[in-house]
Amino acid sequence: MLKKVLLSGLQPSGKPHIGNYFGAMKQFVDLQNEYDSYLFIADYHALHSLQNPMEMRENIIGVVLDYLAIGIDPKKVTLFQQSDISEHTELCWIFDTITTMPYLARAHAYKDALAKDKEVDVGTFNYPILMAADILLYSPDIVPVGADQKQHVEIARDTAQKFNNTFGETFKLPEPFIKDEVAVVPGTDGKKMSKSYGNTIPLFAEYEEIKKCVMGIVTDSSTGIPKNVYAIHNLLRPASELLPIYKEKEGKYRELKELLVEDLEKFIAPLRERRKKFEKNIPLVLEILKNGAEAAKKVASRKMNEVREKIGVKV
Repeated sequence: MLKKVLLSGLQPSGKPHIGNYFGAMKQFVDLQNEYDSYLFIADYHALHSLQNPMEMRENIIGVVLDYLAIGIDPKKVTLFQQSDISEHTELCWIFDTITTMPYLARAHAYKDALAKDKEVDVGTFNYPILMAADILLYSPDIVPVGADQKQHVEIARDTAQKFNNTFGETFKLPEPFIKDEVAVVPGTDGKKMSKSYGNTIPLFAEYEEIKKCVMGIVTDSSTGIPKNVYAIHNLLRPASELLPIYKEKEGKYRELKELLVEDLEKFIAPLRERRKKFEKNIPLVLEILKNGAEAAKKVASRKMNEVREKIGVKV
């Protein structure tokens, strides 16, 4: 019996944080035996914010190291670069021709950019359609995303349905996969953990960096339990363990932060050491990307041949 298909992408935009891990990356490890998984490095998407070629190359390698460190098995998961598969951008253009501007103007990323008075580039406006192509090429059943990314999967579904209605049944409609308990991982200031907010705890941080981040967590003195400290701690331990501790140490914010530092170090240290080990074998990383691109190309090419046939350009 064929496994169901899972697909997700991660931008090579720098060091991951624990929000990336608990919000998405951990799910890929947990599901890699259950699903036929495709994880791609969204390097073309990253061009919005990263336009330094040396840094881009380093970050692409870094994503593979990150995945290997957390336990992704490249024998079970197809790990590849978006830019290695030209079908992504080809399908994006085809989808562009059936997508209206008013429809895309409803996208959150575009509306957020306008609200901040940013000069919006075409790539930011068109981002959801490239993402739709990324997703639909591989006919996934589920796309693990954070709650804030759910709209992108909905846009992919709408795009698939519109293409199917116009040219005939071609694309499977994927479902977003969101774990409610980690739908939004809080940062050190209580907002969503994000590099753009500067409120993260790096996934492979050294001990002193962990300590600095945790001691900087914003605490709310209006209640006995510091919400932001507890919310991050709850990622590591269940409420049944934590609540008695937090009740016993009510108001002792420094002690609770120190306990969180120790628990984070226990969690991060093994991942950190695994990553350092893989860093010594970059040829392995390049081989994984090469093999992943070959496997993904076969799937993407088959789907694009079907698409070209449906739209009439294959004569």
